[in-house]
Amino acid sequence: MMLILVRHPKPLVAPGICYGSTDLVVAPEQLEQTLAALRLPAGLPVYSSPLRRCATLASRLSAAPIYDARLAEMHFGDWEMQPWDAIPRAGIDAWAADMANYRPGGGENVLRMAERISAFYHALPQDDAIIVCHAGSIRLLTACHAGLAPAQMALQAAQAAHQIGYGATVILPSR
Repeated sequence: MMLILVRHPKPLVAPGICYGSTDLVVAPEQLEQTLAALRLPAGLPVYSSPLRRCATLASRLSAAPIYDARLAEMHFGDWEMQPWDAIPRAGIDAWAADMANYRPGGGENVLRMAERISAFYHALPQDDAIIVCHAGSIRLLTACHAGLAPAQMALQAAQAAHQIGYGATVILPSR
């Protein structure tokens, strides 16, 4: 199966804010710019995170997108909607020391997110599909598609900074 992963458009949030699973909207002009730039094959099923920044795009790509909570971005607990520079340094350092297992802000850890992304991936029909989701979800889906187990997925995703732009696509070819 070939998967076309699409990152959501830029959400309406101030720069420097931690916003993992917070349900943010996108500006209409951001949505239109993303739609204009996408070149996607017609007729493929569209799966999406239910968060509005993804769901809005998915609903424009398909009359019947399939929303799946397992595709949501990581939940950062008490860190959600806080400026990154206001988060206590001790918490940031603890997360840096154990990227896969630490629960930032008491929220979800990368390993738990990898487990739910893996469950989503392994439940997919073996058909080509479009998946509208988040940078973290894309990184984990890429690792899962490469055959990694959730613990390896979490380590790989946590150890490398992403460079997935808003509205970007990542194609995972058939294996």
